[in-house]
Amino acid sequence: MADLVWTSMADLGRMIATKEVSPVEVVRAHLDRIATLDAGLRAFITVCADAALQAARAAEADLMAGKVAGPLHGVPWAPKDLCSTKGVRTTGGSKILADSVPARDATVVARLAGAGAIVLGKLNMHEFAYGPRGSTRTAATRGIRGTRASIASPAARPRVRARRSAAGLAPGSLGSDTGARSAFRASLCGITGLKPTYGRVSRAGVLPLAWSMDVGR
Repeated sequence: MADLVWTSMADLGRMIATKEVSPVEVVRAHLDRIATLDAGLRAFITVCADAALQAARAAEADLMAGKVAGPLHGVPWAPKDLCSTKGVRTTGGSKILADSVPARDATVVARLAGAGAIVLGKLNMHEFAYGPRGSTRTAATRGIRGTRASIASPAARPRVRARRSAAGLAPGSLGSDTGARSAFRASLCGITGLKPTYGRVSRAGVLPLAWSMDVGR
């Protein structure tokens, strides 16, 4: 079970499709990891434990019935808390939106759901993405060396590297990039951050910082 938190989304999708592991096992492994480590890392603003397990059970039932939603069927992930999630609060890291619950998913969230992915929770962030650190509304995220560091996405998924701590709270995450923060955050934690071409990834339903520069990633 411990190895599951270090397995890529693509490999988890393959393992679930071949019934090597179940969606419930995968989701529970990550939720257990979050419960163990996140009090110190503060990578999540909201954890959707009950909903994630319910979705995992449904995904497992569909799999056994021969119904596969897509290549990420039953695979968990975590969006930055500026991506709208239907029925789950989306705060943008701000007290102003502390009780904001969207009526629909952001396009990127909906498309991942269509591929079968399961949301574990919403990742911590600087208020309205106006900076590189964690939320000013809650508490700054801690980097994998215990420092006040990058946004939650890298804190949630650093890989094992020599002389580094590791988290493994989610196999993948999604957020935004206005300047060069994707590369900055990833470099702090020894992971890869992908920044697509402007306009390639829909920003519909994502809280903007600078609409002419924001890029989904």
